[in-house]
Amino acid sequence: MTQINWPEQIYAEFKELDVRQVVYVPDAGHSKLIQLCEADEEIHSVSLTTEEEGVAQLAGAWIGGQRGVLLLQSSGVGNCINMLSLQHETRIPLIMIVTMRGEWGEFNPWQVAMGKSTEQVLEASGVHVYRADSADQISQTVAAGARFAYQTGRMVAVLIAQRVIGTKNFNK
Repeated sequence: MTQINWPEQIYAEFKELDVRQVVYVPDAGHSKLIQLCEADEEIHSVSLTTEEEGVAQLAGAWIGGQRGVLLLQSSGVGNCINMLSLQHETRIPLIMIVTMRGEWGEFNPWQVAMGKSTEQVLEASGVHVYRADSADQISQTVAAGARFAYQTGRMVAVLIAQRVIGTKNFNK
């Protein structure tokens, strides 16, 4: 069975879409994608202290003529809710790629509540939610979500299932 390298596929989609800014709070689920973006001189990669900073930065990037993407974990979605009103009211596109926690095989009980409510919270905030439950769905889901966001001025979140990224364990 061939392993799908979905971070490299997402990176290739970023290049195809002319993404110039990638903002993120460091996350193990996104680590390979972050490394690829940081190594690319055409992509400005910024490590954030909190996820809502990325919402504002990407609004500024769009106004300045650049496309960007926010990488975050489901636990960080709650930090963005108030800030999403900026994109909602201005119709500035926003694409978020969210690695899910609190799902399949989760070991950390603190991740469960937000993992359970991420999709509903995003939808209630006006975000169009796309979900990839297997590695072979990720690239096409990111491409479709990003094109929808950039072409219609909407907010989109692509949720990558925890089953795809794997689970963590305190004992390792």
